[in-house]
Amino acid sequence: MKAQPSNESDQALSRVLHEWKVQTPLPPRFEEGVWLGIARRQARRPAWRLIWERLGAAIARPALATSYLAVLLLAGLVVGYWQARAANARAEAQLSARYVQVVDPYQMLHH
Repeated sequence: MKAQPSNESDQALSRVLHEWKVQTPLPPRFEEGVWLGIARRQARRPAWRLIWERLGAAIARPALATSYLAVLLLAGLVVGYWQARAANARAEAQLSARYVQVVDPYQMLHH
């Protein structure tokens, strides 16, 4: 674990940083070059990343996040209900076949 720097060195560093002045001017059209570089990097991003970033920004809004959560919850309930219906139909078919076999064990053999 690193030792915390002393308060005196922090004050000295703060004083030096406050006194420091940049004398060199920026190159001509520097800001335009920065924005152009940012635009180029964004243009090279894959589409999935752009979609992911926009989705993340949209989900950060509480109203949209709540509606997104409600849609996912509803979708989960619908899929669960559909799977339960299918499982119940299979179980009912199996139980019906067993009942018929218990009542008349030779019923399956005659057909």
